Amino acid sequence: MQTLAYGSWPSPIDATLAAAHDGHPEFVGFVGDEAWWTEPRPEEGGRRTLVRRRADGTEESLLPAPWNVRSRVIEYGGQPWAAVMRPEGPLTVFVNFADQRLYRHEPGGTPTPLTPLSPVGGGLRWVDPQLRPERGEVWCVLEEFTGEGPSDVRRVLAAVPLDGSAAEDRDAVRELSDGQHRFVTGARLSPDGRRAAWLAWDHPRMPWDGTEVVLADVAEDGTLHAARPVAGGPEESVVQADWAPDGTLLYASDRTGWWNLYRLDPDGDPVALCPREEEFGGPPWRVGHRWFAPLETGLIAVVHGRGATALGVLDPETGEVVDAAGPWTEFAPTLAVHGSRVMGIGASPRSAYEVVELDARTGRARVTGARHEDPVDPAYYPEPQIRSFTGPAGREIHAHIYPPHHPGHVAAGDELPPYVVWAHGGPTGRAPLVLDLEIAYFTSRGIGVAEVNYGGSTGHGREYRNRLREQWGVVDVEDCAAVALALAAEGTADRGRLAIRGGSAGGWTTAASLASTDVYACGTIIYPILDLAGWATGETHDFESRYLESLVGPIAEVPGRYAERSPTEHADRITAPFLLLQGLDDAICPPVQCERFLARLEEHGRRVPHAYIAFEGEGHGFRRAETMVRALESELSLYAQVFGLHPPGVPTLELAK
Repeated sequence: MQTLAYGSWPSPIDATLAAAHDGHPEFVGFVGDEAWWTEPRPEEGGRRTLVRRRADGTEESLLPAPWNVRSRVIEYGGQPWAAVMRPEGPLTVFVNFADQRLYRHEPGGTPTPLTPLSPVGGGLRWVDPQLRPERGEVWCVLEEFTGEGPSDVRRVLAAVPLDGSAAEDRDAVRELSDGQHRFVTGARLSPDGRRAAWLAWDHPRMPWDGTEVVLADVAEDGTLHAARPVAGGPEESVVQADWAPDGTLLYASDRTGWWNLYRLDPDGDPVALCPREEEFGGPPWRVGHRWFAPLETGLIAVVHGRGATALGVLDPETGEVVDAAGPWTEFAPTLAVHGSRVMGIGASPRSAYEVVELDARTGRARVTGARHEDPVDPAYYPEPQIRSFTGPAGREIHAHIYPPHHPGHVAAGDELPPYVVWAHGGPTGRAPLVLDLEIAYFTSRGIGVAEVNYGGSTGHGREYRNRLREQWGVVDVEDCAAVALALAAEGTADRGRLAIRGGSAGGWTTAASLASTDVYACGTIIYPILDLAGWATGETHDFESRYLESLVGPIAEVPGRYAERSPTEHADRITAPFLLLQGLDDAICPPVQCERFLARLEEHGRRVPHAYIAFEGEGHGFRRAETMVRALESELSLYAQVFGLHPPGVPTLELAK
């Protein structure tokens, strides 16, 4: 064992390796007996492809570059594909990211468009397709821009002909719903095909605040009639609805403060299937997420947990849940079932996300796709700790602590390690405890990481989630600081070498922390929100355009609060060096936020060492390998310069002053 200063340990986990393993499989589905899913390709411009696993176990990518299976509905997208198996092979429909058109694809052929382009605003976008070959249609959510502004948009359920007749004719698209609600999810048909159910909500609510389950009758001609709300409400969040094989409507609601499963009885009343203080749902940031899937036997496959998620099978008659045995400690919100087979995507602190199949009859689970393979000796992986800390007013704060770890190096006994606090995005979300090579990139060099699931995070019930109501920029900042200072006070971290980093809402928390506390020596701010007033008055997309009303308060009623908390308004208070990273094609947190912040910094004559790197072709969330490499190396260089570290082989980031 060799003794070297923290931050100087040599590591085989370089930025190129971390970038190559960024992202994970998503949106699983069964096509006949075959398992399909989407998978990232960072080295191919950051596109996502559709992967098919045949019955013999061989895998193939159905679509070559540059096809990119990804939707932009509500900018975060959602379920981008659907397929059915026929004697002649699968019929697939998918959304192509570049033009957002819906395409039809058959084996051996070239994808052909099913939907037209539109010159208006963001055009026509599609998500959550459901194939109805018996009608010659695919039912989807249509997002249609009616003007040039980000909120000039309507969303409806729509039926697209499979024969391609709508490829140049918008009028050939049959609208199924009346556009009464601002947001809708894809319709789910009852087993007899006579009823359809979907979720709907309206501004200013976000879907984790309040949604409705809408039920409609399906006529012989495929039209929907008598749409009416049957569950949910302004203060009740329903995040998924689906049908049991017996025609019973099931849904996940937080009516008791936790997302639990319910059955709608014949009188329209909810019947709890497994009342527990844990979550059987989560924040629906994308359309088509699934936390439960009914099986033919009447059992229900579920993704559930408190602070983490497991894959299990629920018996709705007894309320008993039997979880899949295996190493996975976290499952993504995507499920598919076929007979007794259940498919999900699981990960653990020692393995990245992989496609997992569970046999509901035997309880046996195995990896069937995107199998995790260690790119380096797992001795270099971090060894995380699940911890709770005490914040202001005695409130509990949940966090994952990743101490520096290296199989061949330690630091001198009297040296304390530098630590970086990671603030997750959302802010309605959480940091899962899974293997992340970006974290390992730092810990294997001798820099600790603390992921803070600050008040407002999901996984701990609605009360914990609601801590952030009108307190964004306060509770998140305080909780991150409390964890950082506690680590220093107990002798885990060096008080003089603390940093903070985050992207999107985490970028906001990072910037707000640098502007309002002296806890951190530096920070990395990634595609952030920096100016609340600008973001609330037209500088973001429609989905989150009213989000700040719950996070901060209505701007018309508390305009001073928007100025008081915005880092842009207090750029003169920032004295710690920082790195600012931004995608130039970001429609959610646009570059103007960064540009205004930097201009304000210059106006005040602040001589703060900093770097601003803007990436062409990147949106909200970096996807290209070369972008991720530069971003990660720049971040490490910032910490090296501020903390006095000497990581080998890392390009020096030039800091302006």
